Amino acid sequence: MKIIVLGSGVVGVTSAWYLAQAGHEVTVVDRQPEAGLETSFANAGQVSPGYSSPWAGPGVPFKAMKWLMMKYRPFVFWPMPDPHLWKWLVQMLENCTTPAYDRNKGRMVRIAEYSRDMMRDLRASTGIAYDDRQLGTLQLFRTQKQMDAIAGDIRVLEQYNVPYEILTREGCVRAEPGLASTAHKFIGGLRLPGDETGDAFLFTQRLAAMAAEAGVTFHYDTAIRTMTEEGGRITGIETSRGRMVADSYVVSLGSYSPALVRRLGLDLPIYPVKGYSITADIVNERQAPVSTIMDETFKIGITRLGDRIRVGGTAELAGFSTSLRAPRRETLEHSVTDLFPGGGNIGGAKFWTGLRPMTPDGTPIIGRTRYDNLFLNTGHGTLGWTMACGSGRVLADIMSGRMPEIPHEDLGIVRYGQ
Repeated sequence: MKIIVLGSGVVGVTSAWYLAQAGHEVTVVDRQPEAGLETSFANAGQVSPGYSSPWAGPGVPFKAMKWLMMKYRPFVFWPMPDPHLWKWLVQMLENCTTPAYDRNKGRMVRIAEYSRDMMRDLRASTGIAYDDRQLGTLQLFRTQKQMDAIAGDIRVLEQYNVPYEILTREGCVRAEPGLASTAHKFIGGLRLPGDETGDAFLFTQRLAAMAAEAGVTFHYDTAIRTMTEEGGRITGIETSRGRMVADSYVVSLGSYSPALVRRLGLDLPIYPVKGYSITADIVNERQAPVSTIMDETFKIGITRLGDRIRVGGTAELAGFSTSLRAPRRETLEHSVTDLFPGGGNIGGAKFWTGLRPMTPDGTPIIGRTRYDNLFLNTGHGTLGWTMACGSGRVLADIMSGRMPEIPHEDLGIVRYGQ
C-alpha cells in the first residue's frame, strides 16, 4: 500500500518507520528542511512512561490559579478571542474529575509503557544511539503536601505493574548525587527506574536516515495546503510542489493537525501548549544530574543528555506564538540552579520554544477516521517523545490489518464522538 505521512516530527518519523517495516511504500511530507525541527527539536529529553499523567485532574483549576500568581510560574495564560481555545478549555475542565483522571492516566501509561518496550526493541535491532540513558526519572517533592498527593498516581502505577520507589531525602541523593548540596530544599521523591532519557531531535534525525535507507521517501521544504476528498475517501493532498496521491494518508502534524482536517469536517480537540527549554554544557560533573529530575513545584524537567543539561517546562497558552519570552527562561534557570548550582553553563545556554499538541484528556489520537483511508497519529502533548514508538507501531498494525498488541479502541477520535 502507498502511504503518505504528513509531518516529520518524532511521531511522523516513527510512523513512517513502522509502516515501512510492515512492507508499505511510504512518503513523508513536511514544510521544514529536515526532520524533527519543530516540537521534537529541544524538548525535555524524557522518555517517561511512569510519569505519563494528564494535565486535567482533580484540583487542577484551583492549582492553575495559584500557578498564575507565582513568580516562577509553571502555567501562563494569554486570553485571546479564539473559539478553539475556549472550547478546548471547557473540554479540559470536564476531564478534571477523579474518574476521568484515572481513566486518562491509564490510557496514557498503557501506550507509554508499550512505547518504551518498542524503543528498547528498536535499539536492540538497529543500534540507534541518541545520547540515551536508561537510569530512571526522579520526581522531586519540596513539600509534604506534594508527597502526600501521589497516592492516586501510585494506584495506577501498581495497576499497570510499573516499578516505582518512594525515596527519602537521602534516597534522592543516592539516586542523584548532584543534589547533595541542595538536599535541604526537598523532602523526598518518587523514582521510576524504568524511565529513560535521550535527545529526541537526534533520535528523529537518525531514524529518518534509517527510514530513508529502508526505502521511505522524504519531501522536505514542502508546504501542505489542503486535502481533497470524494465519496468518503481522501483523493490527494495539494502541496507547494503540486498534487500528491496515495492509497492512504496519515496526519502527524502536531498542533497544526486540526486546521488541515477541519475542512474535511473533522474537529480535532488539539490546542498548542507552548513549552520552553534551555540547553547548557556541563561544567561540573559532580553538580550535574545523572538522569532526569522532575521539579514538582515548578513542573520543570532537568535532564542529562550526554555532556549537556536540558531543562524544559512551562505550559503557556498563547496560540501559535513562538516568541521567546525572558520570564520563561528565568523560571527554567531558577529551577536548575536551585537544585544543581554550578553544574552547567546556564548563562551560555541555548533558549528554545515549541508548540506541544495537547488534547483535553492528555491522550493522543491514534487510528481511523470516518474517511476510510485517512488515519491520525497526533495530539501527544508533552509526551510525543515518550509515546512515539508505541504510537507508530500501533498505527502501523491498524493500517496493515493486524491486531495491535495493546488495547487501542479508546485511543481513537471516536472517544470524542466522531
